[in-house]
Amino acid sequence: MEADPAYINPVDGLVHAAVADRPLDEVIELIELLEQSPEYARATVDALRAVGTDRSVEDVSRLVALLTRPPRNADSADEAIRAAAEGRPVEDVTRLMALLHRPPLEPHCGEAAVRAAATSRPVEELVELIGRMAHEQGVREGRQQVKPPTREEKKAAEAARAAAKDGPPSGDRLLAAGGTVAIGRTAKGRRNRPAKTVGSPAWPRLAAALMLVVCGLAHFPPHRDGASLGAFGFVAAACGLCVLLGLALLRRSVVPVLAVGIMVPAALAVAQLLEGRVRSAGLSRALDLTLAPPWLAGLAAVLAALAALTALVSLLASSRPRPRPDVRQLAGQPAEPDRAPAS
Repeated sequence: MEADPAYINPVDGLVHAAVADRPLDEVIELIELLEQSPEYARATVDALRAVGTDRSVEDVSRLVALLTRPPRNADSADEAIRAAAEGRPVEDVTRLMALLHRPPLEPHCGEAAVRAAATSRPVEELVELIGRMAHEQGVREGRQQVKPPTREEKKAAEAARAAAKDGPPSGDRLLAAGGTVAIGRTAKGRRNRPAKTVGSPAWPRLAAALMLVVCGLAHFPPHRDGASLGAFGFVAAACGLCVLLGLALLRRSVVPVLAVGIMVPAALAVAQLLEGRVRSAGLSRALDLTLAPPWLAGLAAVLAALAALTALVSLLASSRPRPRPDVRQLAGQPAEPDRAPAS
């Protein structure tokens, strides 16, 4: 009969039970007391990871906010963030990402969660996580774009309803269902207004950001291993640039950033492709320094370039003006053909 793990290591069992059952303020006090002595370093790490896996997502975000307040370091809660991003279900990680990217939390907290999820989750779960995060961000952006009517708009709507009760108006205005639609001189003025543009979806940008971070981590050189300074600098610079581009895309889409995000991983993919055909000792040595195997690093570079290209195409397509519908068609009347100028 095997012994209960809690009896094999009673310290671990005690820490996990205290973190799981006690109120959050007592858990924070426990972690702060454990941090005061170097001999409790292992217990401190166990307590942080237990919070990340055993407490609710909201408790994790509150604990991270309290443990990273100045003058404490921004990385004081990294163990809890990593444990939550690596071991929880995808739906929990989606909510955790949204909570960690909100103020007053430091940007480092959200970046730590992104790195942990990008390097530890299977590819299938990464795809599901990207889809959930894109959907959540799209819903939030849609809510922010919906604004309550102003006082002038309310007065205009009330006047339109009052006019509708009195009967159809005369002249060059037509009262339509649900409001007023201007015809004639007013409609001509509206046709001269600039056309609206369609908003860009968020999921291509998030997918490109995540794939750029994954590409950068795949090309990370863990050691120099006797390589020349130029070869090591090439791989390290490509890794850092991919990660920085991915983090920049987490905030918003910018055409120059997406263009560079296409060129850098594309250059890495071409280098992986030419490595077996071009006899270059420096290139081969540089590509051997990557953290991931060469074939996996090349695949990550190809996927990152394609994701950035998709995001760029989506951004450019969304910036095209959307034609306005003819106001006479909205009012239920046939559109009046354009008259030729009198000669």
